[in-house]
Amino acid sequence: MKYLLIHAIDPAREVGADERSEMQATLEQWLAETRANGTHRHGARLADVRFGATVRVRAGERVVTEGPFADTNAQIARYDVIECPDLDQAIEIASRHPTLLVGAIELRPFWGG
Repeated sequence: MKYLLIHAIDPAREVGADERSEMQATLEQWLAETRANGTHRHGARLADVRFGATVRVRAGERVVTEGPFADTNAQIARYDVIECPDLDQAIEIASRHPTLLVGAIELRPFWGG
């Protein structure tokens, strides 16, 4: 089963240089481990929400809004796709990701594909 890891962070939370360095090292280790064991499929850090847009269609008209889909304190900062047998293993893999030091990860299974 493939799982989407949706990384949500609070953009107002300050991350110091030492913490950022520690998180980067932990991320590199997490990526190396998940690539080596074959569970990591792909992933990337996302640009700040101010560079994105939300697209909707209302009454047949396209409505484009700058910024994120949801009006919330959290923003989606990264995504990863992993493949593993079940949700329990996906939780174990996600629980070692450094995003959890500053935010949360939502796990969503893929249907098909």
